[in-house]
Amino acid sequence: MRLELLRNATLKINYGGHVLLIDPHFAPRHSLPSFTGRSPNPMTELPRSIDDILQGVDLVIVSHLHTDHFDSVAKERVPKSLPILCQPGDEGSIRDAGFTGVTPLYEATTWNGLTITPRQGSHGLGQVVEKMGRVIGFTLEAAGEPTVYWAGDTVFYPPVAETIQQVSPDIIVTHSCGARWDGDLIVMDAEQTVAVSRLAPHAIVIATHMEALDHATITRQDLRQAANAAGINPSRLLIPADGETLQLDR
Repeated sequence: MRLELLRNATLKINYGGHVLLIDPHFAPRHSLPSFTGRSPNPMTELPRSIDDILQGVDLVIVSHLHTDHFDSVAKERVPKSLPILCQPGDEGSIRDAGFTGVTPLYEATTWNGLTITPRQGSHGLGQVVEKMGRVIGFTLEAAGEPTVYWAGDTVFYPPVAETIQQVSPDIIVTHSCGARWDGDLIVMDAEQTVAVSRLAPHAIVIATHMEALDHATITRQDLRQAANAAGINPSRLLIPADGETLQLDR
């Protein structure tokens, strides 16, 4: 398995002989409004061209329709014929953008030898969830590959813990920037990411969705310092830079 962090939640994953693109966010730097007044978004550029990113992609997964996960540039540039998996309820909007192969993930789905299973997520807790809307995570399984749990835009709460305990993933991908909306935490922060690492002592946790948006409160350095203070080995909590590729064995 090979995983490349492009920016924010956008990943390109070579897995089971296929190339997956997760949550494409292709907007140029500073082309979208600020969330907090601190900076226009996104705060960083893509590490390489959109043409390069799209090269070889076989399958797209869109976890939800927030602009930092599937933006207008991605809707324009991603080939309309590529198969897309999405959370139930989003398929109509994606089809309206011209995509022809959209499948909502109601349950475990097998696609060309890959098993993709939707997993619960909560984009915050309490009333903020009404503003954020529904999201999903997913697990990936294929013969000869590590089992991957992509948690998505979720805080660490009981269904996430239950997924980790039930699936025993080899790889867990978290969104760990501590983003807040009206003061409420809407994705994991450093403390929650450390909690995931402690709950899954045999897994490798990969922290993403960092330093790209202006409502984030946790930097990569903040997370590394918190992990070090908690005694988490750096080999078990990876914090890739934008454009960095990780080679991950089972």
